Amino acid sequence: MSAMRAVTIVDRGVIVAERPDPRPGPGQLLVRVRAAGLNGADLMQLRGLYPAPPGVPADIPGLELAGEVVACGEGTVRRRPGDRVMALVAGGAQAELAVVDERHSLPLPENLDWPAGGGFPEVYVTAHDALVTQCGLQPGERLLVSGGAGGVGTAAVQLGAALGARVTASVRNADLRAGVAALGAEVIDPAATAGAGPFDVILELVGAVSFPANLEALATRGRIAVIGVGAGARIELDLRQLMGRRARISGSTIRARSAEEKAEAVGRVEDDVLPLLRAGRVRVPVAQTFDLAAVADAYARFRAGGKLGKIVLTSG
Repeated sequence: MSAMRAVTIVDRGVIVAERPDPRPGPGQLLVRVRAAGLNGADLMQLRGLYPAPPGVPADIPGLELAGEVVACGEGTVRRRPGDRVMALVAGGAQAELAVVDERHSLPLPENLDWPAGGGFPEVYVTAHDALVTQCGLQPGERLLVSGGAGGVGTAAVQLGAALGARVTASVRNADLRAGVAALGAEVIDPAATAGAGPFDVILELVGAVSFPANLEALATRGRIAVIGVGAGARIELDLRQLMGRRARISGSTIRARSAEEKAEAVGRVEDDVLPLLRAGRVRVPVAQTFDLAAVADAYARFRAGGKLGKIVLTSG
């Protein structure tokens, strides 16, 4: 049996180890991975806080990838060997080969390189699902992206601007503010959030520490979508604030959804976002790339913060 190299979780750290080559089942693609993005969920998985769902490699992290289709399982209809694709997966992306549900794959536009493709699926599916599907962001509305410099943040800023919203992003690191502003946002210090509203939609990527200011800045009929909780997951909430504003708070993760729900979310991104990507109206800022063999360095860089956009592993 042939073997591939794969990032492997060992003792809450990561190493590169040989693993058996995966094989595609019905409706699946086997993809030679050229690039795979890192996400906060990967760090949570290392800590044992975000386990892979059943049927997914439990110790190979990675939720998004770009690469070439090398084989197709029975019943696939949209892709063929040699196609350049991006894909959302529930795990296993950080390896030389990965199995992908065909319905969760997207064509890689000609104007994107491998690292940009590898950093696209998770963050853009997450941002689009939160802003459009959950919150119904409309042209002319005011959007706050709380934590605008990371992967989902930079995607959300650009999507909001492309949808015609007036976008504000809070960015703690002053060195990154100009880069986020260039993506289409007015950029503020998080300390200024409470007085910067009212916002119709707030995308929360930081966590509990941001919530008191978010509620102060929320407009009547405002919507808050919680995507990240790195800065705390518990809050004390005065329900009268929600009642008075007729407001709504929702939360979301993509990984635990059914295959059908993920296929719907990916399909909406294919319809709404790929045309913007091909036209250059949105892009994937890549802060730094690392070879698969340097995965420990990649994770250390991700943990260190202070980056604009994505950290991406490359292979081959």
